[in-house]
Amino acid sequence: MKPKAYFTFLALLGALCVPANAQEECGHGSFHSWLDGVREEAEAQGVSSDTLRVLDDVRFDQDIIRRDRAQGVFSQTFLEFAGRMVNANRMQVGASRLKKHKKIFDEIEQAYGVPGPVITAFWGLETDYGANTGDFNTLNALASLAYDCRRPDKFHPQLIYALRILDRGDLRPQEMIGAWAGEIGQVQFQPEDYFERGVDFDNDGRIDLRNSVPDVLASSANLLKEGGWRAGEPWLEEVSIPRDMDWKEADLAVRHPRSQWAEWGVRARDGGKIKADDLEASLLLPMGHNGPAFLAYPNFSVYLDWNQSLVYATTAAYFATRLAGAPPVSKGNGEVAPMGVKQILELQKLLARQGYDIGKLDGIIGTATRSAVKDVQIKLGLPADSYPTPELLSRLRSM
Repeated sequence: MKPKAYFTFLALLGALCVPANAQEECGHGSFHSWLDGVREEAEAQGVSSDTLRVLDDVRFDQDIIRRDRAQGVFSQTFLEFAGRMVNANRMQVGASRLKKHKKIFDEIEQAYGVPGPVITAFWGLETDYGANTGDFNTLNALASLAYDCRRPDKFHPQLIYALRILDRGDLRPQEMIGAWAGEIGQVQFQPEDYFERGVDFDNDGRIDLRNSVPDVLASSANLLKEGGWRAGEPWLEEVSIPRDMDWKEADLAVRHPRSQWAEWGVRARDGGKIKADDLEASLLLPMGHNGPAFLAYPNFSVYLDWNQSLVYATTAAYFATRLAGAPPVSKGNGEVAPMGVKQILELQKLLARQGYDIGKLDGIIGTATRSAVKDVQIKLGLPADSYPTPELLSRLRSM
């Protein structure tokens, strides 16, 4: 399962100046000659000549390239982001949708093993239950991104799949409208996922992820199932943790049976006992040992496949628990001093100077940054919870 939903409003997009001839530096030749190659490739994959006529109207869109090259920075903490996104209105509408489509959700869970609240949370976060699916011409967007130098290997296949969707009759050309990066429909599927994993759940002969709620919900469940969703198992559970916890155990890469977490003093959110069985879980501390704490079960990895941002994935999983009846998240054990983008960027530079491979220096606390932070915390005798703090930054400056 591939990450599909880039969820464009997660990032604060700023337009960068892109030279008018930037696309010509890729070695593709002119856009129209390159498009002729796309036409030949699609035809070789069985797309009909009638469908391929839509390429006659496809245009290169420089605005799409500016958006793709813009510096998007997501710097909110989990509590800030979840507080904004899992709001009263989304909760109310989500509960209403679960009730309205209960029969469909029951049939989908029977077929795919994915509960209604899990699907509904993605539905709400991605497009506000279908209200904001995007207004960009999908073919123009995908063709522009595939022709551009930056990520052609990613977008070129998506353009072919978009043509295959049209050729199969799932959408008409005028319906091929969506997000700026080519995602389509009420849960923002990439064309490949649309074509390969979409489900005609209303049995009308086509897969319509823009207008058919049964198709939207069943296709989401199918994608999650193929991504490894384990039926009948939880995905995220808020817990309370002891202050003397061995913090290096708090890592998504570390799993223990619930019985072990119970032995170490992890308890339910309300202070009661957690189940002391063999189901494995990781201790997730999205804001460090003073912030909210969760047991993340194997199903949580499916959330990270959907969107690799830890803050987004945790918010989506938390939203699903709320729709399933869990109370609002607590603030944790103490004060958290989150760092801004400039501080995180400085931290990343200092970590790279220490020899850590943290990937792109982007001011975002990603998996590689968290891993490096944990290692340094252990070396310095700080709580090894993988969450960077001003104290850690200060210590790194003197190293």
